[in-house]
Amino acid sequence: MKSAAVVNYAPEKGSVEIREIERPEIGPDDVLLEVANVGVCGSDLHQWTADHSWPVNYPVVLGHEFGGHIVEVGKSVENWKEGDRVVSETAAIINADNPMTRRGLYNLDPTRKGFGYGVNGAMTKYVKVPSRILHNIPESLPFEQACLTEPCCVAYSAVVKNARIEPGDRIVVLGPGTIGILCAAMARLCGAEVAIVGLEQDSHRLEIAKQYGCEVIIGDAGPWAMARDGLGCNGVIDAAGASVTLKIALDLVRPAGWISKVGWGPQPLNFSLDPLVQKNVTLQGSFSHNWPIWERVIALLSSGQLDVKPIIGGVWAIEDWHEAFEKMHSGEVVKSVLKP
Repeated sequence: MKSAAVVNYAPEKGSVEIREIERPEIGPDDVLLEVANVGVCGSDLHQWTADHSWPVNYPVVLGHEFGGHIVEVGKSVENWKEGDRVVSETAAIINADNPMTRRGLYNLDPTRKGFGYGVNGAMTKYVKVPSRILHNIPESLPFEQACLTEPCCVAYSAVVKNARIEPGDRIVVLGPGTIGILCAAMARLCGAEVAIVGLEQDSHRLEIAKQYGCEVIIGDAGPWAMARDGLGCNGVIDAAGASVTLKIALDLVRPAGWISKVGWGPQPLNFSLDPLVQKNVTLQGSFSHNWPIWERVIALLSSGQLDVKPIIGGVWAIEDWHEAFEKMHSGEVVKSVLKP
């Protein structure tokens, strides 16, 4: 039985199309998931526009933000059954013997391969998922919200695990995309005053960020960062997809402050890192997430403490993937969601 899938078939720009693919065969430790909803990530857009900086196993079905119902269970799988409502982590392939994996940091296993670039993702009707990365979601959490657990986990990791926010801190978030807005929302949950910074073309997305209680700034965030005592903000979360924003972060952060960098930027820096040294600033990279982060985020979503509804710009059928991609790429919506 074949199903429509959004396939990235080559490294050239625009090499994405609908193809019919076979229903996956699962192994003894896998489940087969019938996808209810799948979010469009910035990385899906980067593979579509061919300006990504990671290896891709072409051809590959896109999509790594997803949830659905289990429709088949491998013979060795325990504690899961057909009909369970689940979301899935992204670490489709890991090395169980890698030192990072043994520490529970399998997201940092260098051999890790994820859905949507390393193995077939979820922009289709059925996806094969290792049972080790499944999480239950309650009936009260709709799939179009639950499928965004993954970007929420990226934000949780960048803001809670890889930063050090105290209530009353002033935090600047650079980049009002999905991750930037979710990072701002997380920082607000931690008790910080938050300003999120973008460009003129980001005005619609910045308006959505206001719903999370953030100050929005177009252009120079310097006056806001310096307003309290002239030294700068306590921390900067760099969620923009360009290397140059790190220089802005160094200008805004106070001495002994911190920068949590979650945005990818393949460009050379072309500026000095001396301010990092002079200000004694902590620069922390933040990549992906692991099991306990997913459980925390699902609790936040289920309780309503974290509401992703404001960022969802619409739900499109798989066949209308191009419109969903275009609306995100242009900034007309923050997050597009597909429904197979």
